[in-house]
Amino acid sequence: MIARAIAKPVTQVIAPAMRDFLQKESAGGITLIVAAALALVIANSPFAASYFALLDVPVVAGIGDGVIDKPLLLWINDGLMAVFFFLVGLEVKREALVGQLNSWNKASLPLMAAIGGMALPAAIYLGINSGSPENLGGWAIPAATDIAFALGILTLLGPRVPVALKALLLAIAVIDDIGAITIIALFYTAETSVGMLIGAAITLAVLAMFGRGKVASSIPYVLLGVVLWVFVLKSGVHATLAGVAAAMCVPIAGRNGEAPLERMEHALHPYVAFLVIPVFGFANAGVSLSGVGLDTLFSPLPLGIAAGLVIGKQIGIVGFAWAAVKAGFATLPEGVNWRQIHALSLLAAIGFTMSLFIGNLAFADPAQVDAVKIGVLSGSLVAAIAGYLMLRATLPQPAEAEPQPG
Repeated sequence: MIARAIAKPVTQVIAPAMRDFLQKESAGGITLIVAAALALVIANSPFAASYFALLDVPVVAGIGDGVIDKPLLLWINDGLMAVFFFLVGLEVKREALVGQLNSWNKASLPLMAAIGGMALPAAIYLGINSGSPENLGGWAIPAATDIAFALGILTLLGPRVPVALKALLLAIAVIDDIGAITIIALFYTAETSVGMLIGAAITLAVLAMFGRGKVASSIPYVLLGVVLWVFVLKSGVHATLAGVAAAMCVPIAGRNGEAPLERMEHALHPYVAFLVIPVFGFANAGVSLSGVGLDTLFSPLPLGIAAGLVIGKQIGIVGFAWAAVKAGFATLPEGVNWRQIHALSLLAAIGFTMSLFIGNLAFADPAQVDAVKIGVLSGSLVAAIAGYLMLRATLPQPAEAEPQPG
């Protein structure tokens, strides 16, 4: 009932926002590819020592008991990425209320596909690493999808890609993000401080009051969001979850017909697409390839990640989607066929940003973190190339250009 009541006035601004979202995410994905490639080049050049030293530079901020002292890499992963997760929270809320997930008819296919696309990669990873108990904590790494990277590949095919296929990929990625957020909260949380959790709960309650009051100004959500982030960081729960929690308090429809959620989402997109995600990629993709051979690629940790992404995503997404359609739970979008769904499953196997993020949470050993990078990079690269080639082969050929009048 709530969704129906607000859908008409809000969708007038949401539809343009969706187009803007796809354009910015696509361009941001290309920027991310460049940043990751640059990090790899530098990490294997004479400047490698300077690159890694820069990431270890201590950065101190705060006053009194609120001082936070972390190396630059953790400020990026815990602080800058909280902005990314805030945007993810806004996108999830919009999609659930007025977007691709606001009804069972729309959500059933991407929901089943996303569940399969998370479960099968995790199962394959656990199977390959069953004899390496020290690696089992990384089971969630291949369950992730990098929507920016995937949409960046889609842009290479231009207008040949059906809008329905882009929307399906986006919906699967949003559900995948919900799953990743849940996994981080449940399985990658350290020992907690009750006092800091109480402070976080009080701050979140105040944020919720602003949201229920349909306050349209961005200022209280930003200021209280920063306070919430500090409390969550100090509590032991991963700090980026504060971004998601704060986003859930932003109203989709404010007073006097305003759309604060859409406005904040629109304002944040360029910063996340062209600053936050590329900086994260540059800081986390750098790994020395010296001495890396087939024995390294086929060791359990990187092999489990790569196989989970490339094989698990295909089996999980296509298999669960096919079962849902055959059982009558879901229907294929108009103009989309099973070969395109198969190609889409490969693009969903590009797990770069979220996979690296979860890998950093799962392992503290630098050798394991490097193995995670190798697995994520190799699996994502194979998936990107195979997905592009398969989608190019399955999409209709571009129409012949009409001769220009002479």
